[in-house]
Amino acid sequence: EKYPDYKIVNLDKLTYAGNLENLKPVEDHGNYEFVKGDICDEKLVDELVKDCDAIIHLAAESHVDRSIMDASEFVRTNVIGTHVLLDAALKNGKKRFHHVSTDEVFGALGPDDEPFHEYTPYDPRSPYSSSKAASDHLVRSYFHTHGLPITISNCSNNYGPYQFPEKLIPLFIANLVDGKKVPVYGDGQQIRDWIHVKDHNKGVDIVLHKGREGETYCLGGENERANLEITHKLLELLDKDHSHIEHVVDRPGHDRRYAINISKMRKEFGWGPELDFDTGMKETVDWYLANEPWWRNVMSGDYQKYYKDQYITRK
Repeated sequence: EKYPDYKIVNLDKLTYAGNLENLKPVEDHGNYEFVKGDICDEKLVDELVKDCDAIIHLAAESHVDRSIMDASEFVRTNVIGTHVLLDAALKNGKKRFHHVSTDEVFGALGPDDEPFHEYTPYDPRSPYSSSKAASDHLVRSYFHTHGLPITISNCSNNYGPYQFPEKLIPLFIANLVDGKKVPVYGDGQQIRDWIHVKDHNKGVDIVLHKGREGETYCLGGENERANLEITHKLLELLDKDHSHIEHVVDRPGHDRRYAINISKMRKEFGWGPELDFDTGMKETVDWYLANEPWWRNVMSGDYQKYYKDQYITRK
């Protein structure tokens, strides 16, 4: 809608986390096309890239817990898939390439450490963040080696509608709606910076169109919250008491704190988060309550086995 003169082609493999229902709001737009496929498919990617002006690379395996259970798909999609996209962008006329990444590549912060920034040394701690760090370095290398016009953005934890319910906020909403307990890792004092998906998307849009080639930009919500604080907020919004909290054994290598400095985005573009956390959380909870058939459908089948393996066995 913002760019009616653009033709948007969405390449998606539709893995377990993909759902065509998510695309209903845009599927009838004349300037939008969906292509089911894999970014590791060199022939398909090459054909699509030939006719495009820019690539926004969002495709990734992204759930840390799954990467601990089996990292193979993370290496395949996040590293090899990124390489395939970069090669296609390079050989088809050095297409503009924006790579979306995570703050987890920077490692973990102590309670008094300064937030991550664009020059923070990389120190990934999980198979997921290691695969994203590798992809970041690949993207940057194509700028320095081949002159490919790239930008990279590293963002903090996203929340909002349509998020697959293996992630903390939609998982806890679904459990609480069903009267189930919510599995809080360890003491629940792990701190994350949270940004609403709408604010993140606006930041990516700006970097794609205005970012300086070869540069990295950090996108965050300036909104540090402990996981237990998030849990209490959801209990409040859904009118549930604290008996619904169940502390489970922490996951291996669980980073204690992430935070991100967005001063570069503010200085260069005047960008910052617009949606305050209380409003964003209420809107998110309301969306999941209004779209119960959507999340019940995606939580059926194999998801139940994953949930049992990931949380029930940790009690």
